[in-house]
Amino acid sequence: MLQMINKKTTPKNLPRHVAFIPDGNRRWATRRGLAPWKGHREGKKIFYSIVQETFNAGIPYVTFWAASEENLLKRNPIEIKFLVKIICEVLRDISLKELRDKKIRLRVLGRWQEILHDARIDKRIRELETKTAASNQKHLTILLGYSGKQEIMQAIRKLQSDAQPASKESVKAALWTKDLPPLDLIIRTGETDPKWCHWSSGFMMWDAADAEMYFTETFWPDFSKEELHSVINGFSKRRRKLGS
Repeated sequence: MLQMINKKTTPKNLPRHVAFIPDGNRRWATRRGLAPWKGHREGKKIFYSIVQETFNAGIPYVTFWAASEENLLKRNPIEIKFLVKIICEVLRDISLKELRDKKIRLRVLGRWQEILHDARIDKRIRELETKTAASNQKHLTILLGYSGKQEIMQAIRKLQSDAQPASKESVKAALWTKDLPPLDLIIRTGETDPKWCHWSSGFMMWDAADAEMYFTETFWPDFSKEELHSVINGFSKRRRKLGS
């Protein structure tokens, strides 16, 4: 079990909502002469420890992008099959007891149902979501089969069908992420040249409007707790303009 961070060293001005874009699994594997999809298995090994360390730092909302819509539709079929297997293992290994004991609510957002058509994943996600629904201290959101473009389009269609006028409040209420606060910090790993970065599939474009963004060359399998705390400390010292 991970140790809680000493309160004396916990920085002030913590982000409330942190999202991870865990890029670089395949390149991590390729550099080691391994099959690209084997990088996903390495990435899996640090998923929950990094999530838990983020919660331990005092951050109540953590969002993790497990797979984009394109990841599940456009990659090599062999890699997709392996990726789905990894996702099944991650969901299986998440301890429901630990989630409930630590009052963590889990949600899975995206088009995973219509893309995967996998009864095992469907059953496990429903179990985790239903049995943690009453938890309200910490919130773990996994994005699976997610596309920010699709999320915005779905929100537009909902507003049209409900004949609602568009406002900041009505758009937010129509999003998949309607129950989440705006993003404060986005951590994206695996950027080979952090001076030239790219966004992916409109990642949480509404919620990311005022977020601070941290790009690192570190591939996701090598992302460490030490680097995580360095990012959080850096965030706490930033003066956020929030568009002003």
